[in-house]
Amino acid sequence: MEIKVIVAAHKKYNMPEDRLYLPVQVGSALHEKIGYQCDDTGDNISAKNPFFCELTGLYWAWKNINSDAVGLVHYRRHFGKAPNRLLDYDTASALLENHDAILPKKRKYYIENLYSHYVNTLEPEPLEQTGIIISEKYPDYYPQFELLKKRTSAHMFNMMIMKRELFDQYCSWLFDILFELEKRVPADGMDSFHARFFGRVSELLLDVWINTNGIKYTEYPFVYMEKVNKLKKGAAFLKAKFFKTKYNKSF
Repeated sequence: MEIKVIVAAHKKYNMPEDRLYLPVQVGSALHEKIGYQCDDTGDNISAKNPFFCELTGLYWAWKNINSDAVGLVHYRRHFGKAPNRLLDYDTASALLENHDAILPKKRKYYIENLYSHYVNTLEPEPLEQTGIIISEKYPDYYPQFELLKKRTSAHMFNMMIMKRELFDQYCSWLFDILFELEKRVPADGMDSFHARFFGRVSELLLDVWINTNGIKYTEYPFVYMEKVNKLKKGAAFLKAKFFKTKYNKSF
């Protein structure tokens, strides 16, 4: 099985050397090249990177990589058990022998559900409009979207590795929704942080697609390559929940 996992990056970073990985510069159409595979070749949406984030890399992989399985991780966030113990090709290949997808361990929310966490910390309109689009274009998926208002855990970060046929189906569904969302909620009127809502909405849509289709997946731990300031992140969440102060930066 040929497997290729892109590592979405916008700057030079210490990249894994295992043959599983392909570093990809996302948003390369807008910036000076840094020596990685660029996402502005072939069929691409590289210029949308200020709004779609790592999804410009996902789109590029969908349209331009021909392998038996395709996936995405981030330069600062990987499948792995430690920064020096990342998922390798042999392990991924073995996992995909009995599963259709590899997803990161679910992230748990202890105070809110997935939907309320989003609308309390970010501008709610993109997620609300996404629900309307799904109800109109993909009504079979709407029950799982509604369950976001009850569920308190999810496979986040737009990280996944999927067998080719399913990867094609997922990307076709996802980008059809996001391109319609782009028509209904213009991002160019927002500040640079909130304009990146396409990448955030898509994080919640992965499980909507996975669960609706009954995809046979396995989970693998994820690891941050840099330290996360959990104190600042927790304080920002509490301000959002109790004082209606939206996030204004990533953590």
